[in-house]
Amino acid sequence: MSFADHTVAGFLTALGSDAPTPGGGTGAAVVGAAGASLVRMLAMLTVGRPKFAAAEATMQAVAAQAGENAQRLLALADADAKAYDAVSAAMKLPKATEAEQAARKAAIQAALQGAIEPPLRVMELCLDTISLAKLAVAQGNPNAVSDGAAGAEFARSAMNVAAYNVRINLVGVTDEKYAKDMRTRLDEMVYMGSTAAAEIDSRVQDLWKPKPKTPPPAPGAARA
Repeated sequence: MSFADHTVAGFLTALGSDAPTPGGGTGAAVVGAAGASLVRMLAMLTVGRPKFAAAEATMQAVAAQAGENAQRLLALADADAKAYDAVSAAMKLPKATEAEQAARKAAIQAALQGAIEPPLRVMELCLDTISLAKLAVAQGNPNAVSDGAAGAEFARSAMNVAAYNVRINLVGVTDEKYAKDMRTRLDEMVYMGSTAAAEIDSRVQDLWKPKPKTPPPAPGAARA
């Protein structure tokens, strides 16, 4: 059964159980999907409103891409769990002989790199979702920017959690160049995502600042 087919309560029960999957990587993918859905919500609350006709095409594109990101992230929830199972299976391979030890070592390395791919892809999709949120908050319906900003925060959180899952798997990777390049890539994505999400937060906070009230005219002042 796909995690996308669980009820929310059922998924959370599974997440909080003593089973090794679903875990943080799967949770990150689901949270990322929720973030993309909220960004799509802002776009959909802008599309079709004459007041925002100038942003119609842009918001339609944002809605389409955000919806696609949500679906891909949900699929990655399952992929992450399967990747963990592959690592677990490799760890259980026999190691009685030198040949078995070599085969087990190679299988573990392949499985670890395979387990890095789903959370890495989650990070990429979340980074894209934050970019979409930035566009939607800038041009979208101001009455719904809280949803777009929330989507960006969900995506930022999901990206950080996915990075945890990449890093923990990198600990066991023996290919030093691969591990170094991957860590650099993670740092770059986390920086870009956090910077963009902070810009979105700053923008909406400015929108919500109380507007200064016009002081009443002084007694005896001439009225226009």
